Amino acid sequence: MSASNLYPLPAFYFKVVFFATLGLSDTSFQEVTGIASEVETESVVEGGENRYVHQLPKSVKHPNMVLKRGIAKMTSPLVIWCRSVMEAGFMTKILPMPMIVYLMNENKTPVRAWSFANAYPVKWEVDSFNSTKNEVAIEKIELSYNYSNRII
Repeated sequence: MSASNLYPLPAFYFKVVFFATLGLSDTSFQEVTGIASEVETESVVEGGENRYVHQLPKSVKHPNMVLKRGIAKMTSPLVIWCRSVMEAGFMTKILPMPMIVYLMNENKTPVRAWSFANAYPVKWEVDSFNSTKNEVAIEKIELSYNYSNRII
């Protein structure tokens, strides 16, 4: 039985594809978080009815996506993009880009996928260094996006 037929699907084999790199480079990450949608509601008190408050849908909001990986080279397309946003002093236009997160099976075939519209970096952080641990130096890239869709 293949892993794609298993339920629930394992979460350790995934791929992140940025439009600018077409998934050819810079797509390996240790962790991806922030794939979520939430309906924001507005409380409305009905006159004369004191037993409850109506919760009316207002909008859909999304948390920022956070990507974790080992610190990449300066020539990495993702590092170049982050630097253009974070270190250019807003002298150049921020270029949002579409991205897709794929959950893969053992045959390298996507079994689930989510697309994200107009993503751009809003935070770029390096985890702490600790001389008592033998770990890879990790960078976190936090992205804002307009909306997401599950496409598979």
